[in-house]
Amino acid sequence: MDSDHGLLLVLSGPSGVGKGTVCKALRERMNEIVYSVSATTRQPRAGEVDGVNYFFKSKEEFQQMIEQDQLLEWAEYVGNYYGTPRRFVEETLASGRDVILEIEVQGALQVKEKFPQGIFLFLAPPDLTELQNRIVGRGTETEESIRNRMAMAKAEIELMDKYDYVVVNDVIDTACEKIRAIITAEHLKKERQIHKFRKWIKEV
Repeated sequence: MDSDHGLLLVLSGPSGVGKGTVCKALRERMNEIVYSVSATTRQPRAGEVDGVNYFFKSKEEFQQMIEQDQLLEWAEYVGNYYGTPRRFVEETLASGRDVILEIEVQGALQVKEKFPQGIFLFLAPPDLTELQNRIVGRGTETEESIRNRMAMAKAEIELMDKYDYVVVNDVIDTACEKIRAIITAEHLKKERQIHKFRKWIKEV
């Protein structure tokens, strides 16, 4: 563990818990954090820029990335592939900048297998009733879809013990401050600092 390297922060939690909202608010408060850019095989939408919004790949290119272990995680969704390029993350961390990855629970567990030194944050709802209210409030879900999402949320909450920290998303500002405190504490861990001080001792 090296203090000169950035931290990989993996933020995940059940659908409807507010991952995107919290991640956006956190990046506005900590603009030094780099948002992990995903690779995808879907076509760019109007205004989207390659390398900024996504790394746009053909299915053949994406398949090659899978075969060459160039992705920290990947999944297929509605006929298109999405994944997190390892190279982008590793190069950004090596430059000393922190990277945040906002992702579903199953993807986060894939990342943990390949990058266990990451910091894994589980964003939890205040309670399941509030989570259901948020999903219903979207106005885009059928009753069956809501039942399925709630069943999945319960299963994902059972996986909470795979994470390093749990942050309840009751008030966005409060959740952001807790995550900032976690980031500060992680940077101050002795494992990240001791190399620097040992180097000073050798130089004296």
